[in-house]
Amino acid sequence: MISKRWMLVIPALLGAAAVRIDPARLKMFAPLPVVVEDSKNPITEAKIALGRMLYYETRLSKNHDLSCNSCHLLAEYGVDHQPVSDGHRGQMGTRNSPTVYNAAGHVAQFWDGRAPTVEEQAKGPVLNPVEMAMPSEQVVVAVLKSMPEYVAAFRKAFPGAKDPVNYNNLGQAIGAFERKLVTPSRWDKFLGGDQTALTEAEKAGFNMFVDVGCAMCHSGVYVGAGSFQKLGLVKPWTHTQDPGRFQVSKQEADRMVFKVPSLRNIEKTAPYYHDGSVKTLGEAVRLMAEHQNGRSITTAQVQSIVTWLKALTGPIPEDYIKPPVLPKSTASTPKPDPA
Repeated sequence: MISKRWMLVIPALLGAAAVRIDPARLKMFAPLPVVVEDSKNPITEAKIALGRMLYYETRLSKNHDLSCNSCHLLAEYGVDHQPVSDGHRGQMGTRNSPTVYNAAGHVAQFWDGRAPTVEEQAKGPVLNPVEMAMPSEQVVVAVLKSMPEYVAAFRKAFPGAKDPVNYNNLGQAIGAFERKLVTPSRWDKFLGGDQTALTEAEKAGFNMFVDVGCAMCHSGVYVGAGSFQKLGLVKPWTHTQDPGRFQVSKQEADRMVFKVPSLRNIEKTAPYYHDGSVKTLGEAVRLMAEHQNGRSITTAQVQSIVTWLKALTGPIPEDYIKPPVLPKSTASTPKPDPA
């Protein structure tokens, strides 16, 4: 007679039954592209090189102490891990700084979608008085034109332009750089047909993710970031100070509506939500199930989903994001202004 102890051990030795994923569920998703192309901003190596320089350039801020990388740290999966970021003179924003990785493929930029592309988004923080606080486009251009290396880099990136050093081209260059900030993961290998790319627990976590209803908003190439949704769709959200897209559209239907975030690299980009109010991924999953789907899910269900979400983490492209050597200031470069 087999003891109860061996009845528990034998299945483990034989291996649990393989988890099956319905192919129809996978059709809601797609692998990441190598680069997010845009015909309005053709990518060239010269444009990428310039964009990389500008991304790390602190002299694009009023006090020469902040760059794009200050709030969107490329070595930290594109975030600063703060609920909201520090800006000029320590001023604090009101929304969490989202990751720039894979962002070029999103439906729009910013939590309220007020910028359609990464090129337009890149131009916003530089002039925002709470963020980098530059007083005008003209001052930004004056900074860049004061350094011969930047003038040469703009000419190379935008050949044929009569006056290539301009504010719009700054956005174009940074956008070109960001369009190759993609992080394919084991999930992409699995979507490509490699059944061994995910563990059985991760496959089970994906099934749980769909069963709970998460895929209704978080699907597609970016596992989200393709639509806007009301926060507190089923159960009202606790904090309603931020009106979301209403702030842009002034349409009552857009109150508390935000861009659905991508879940790629989500385990690396805490804290969560538009205000950075949730510290852990498990709690973020639980709250979404409750407020968006009206589901009260168990700790085991949360853990299962989180197990799959971790498979969406891809490696950081370390060579691509390596900080470049920046030009030295000249006598005509505007000085830092802490005021």
